[in-house]
Amino acid sequence: MVSDLSLQHGVVGRLCALPQTAEDWRRYQLSPAQIAFYREHGYVSGIRVLTDDQVEMLRDELSGLFQPQHEGHELWYEYHSNESVDSDRVLFHALGAWRIRPGLHDVLWHPAFVVPASQLLAGAVRFWHDQLFCKPAHHGGVVAWHQDYSYWTRTKPMAHLTCWIGLDDSDRHNGCLQYIPRSHLWDLLPITGLAGDMEAIREVLSPDQWAAFQHPVAIELKKGECSFHHPLLVHGSFENRTNRPRRAVVLNAFRDGVCSDSNQPLLAGVPTIPTGEKMQGQFFPLLFDPAAAGTDWQ
Repeated sequence: MVSDLSLQHGVVGRLCALPQTAEDWRRYQLSPAQIAFYREHGYVSGIRVLTDDQVEMLRDELSGLFQPQHEGHELWYEYHSNESVDSDRVLFHALGAWRIRPGLHDVLWHPAFVVPASQLLAGAVRFWHDQLFCKPAHHGGVVAWHQDYSYWTRTKPMAHLTCWIGLDDSDRHNGCLQYIPRSHLWDLLPITGLAGDMEAIREVLSPDQWAAFQHPVAIELKKGECSFHHPLLVHGSFENRTNRPRRAVVLNAFRDGVCSDSNQPLLAGVPTIPTGEKMQGQFFPLLFDPAAAGTDWQ
């Protein structure tokens, strides 16, 4: 049985090293223009997080996780060999890899993730949960249009952020992430499903909102690059029509101080945090505090 890496709050392997000075941390800052773009459009993309060697390390760890009975399988929050109900449209989706493999654990603390996350959240960063989304060649199911926070209303206030990191080059042909710009300004929409029907969301939209779906923005990224998006930004991705896979690690974070809004477990197998109490502890570690790092961007 593998050790549960959620007990380790810090870098445990070889994926990355942490900066030692405030100046070294600042090297990972977003520019004022990038932050302004995020505020206006609900996302910012094309940010390099991983080197090619780091991508290969995570790909190698990921390859061993596709067999359901792999070592450490009991530690997942969720594990779906195929989130889609259609066996011809496979979408591998799993939550909890940070507990199982050292690289997928350490990427949470990567400075190229936590520093921009701190800027966009305007505070210290805590971990919410991770996800793996993988579409095999010629076989990838879709991720239907949705807002992330519609799945996270068991936490309040809404001070969340998503970082989507590609382990392959992603483009329109192999099912890259797509955004509806400025939809982060909309109200919270009802859940219409995560896998299968790209048209399902239409039934909960106004005519003006549906018109925005005629002009989605395809977020084409090189492997190792990422995109950050707001918890209300509507996003999704179409099928993979190519002979190459489309694999991604998704890191979900929130600003320190977010509380539970549920007396039920927030994630499968995680002890309950009563309504109104701060989310912290083993499963929701503090990833980065700009004040402790001696940075001054707040």
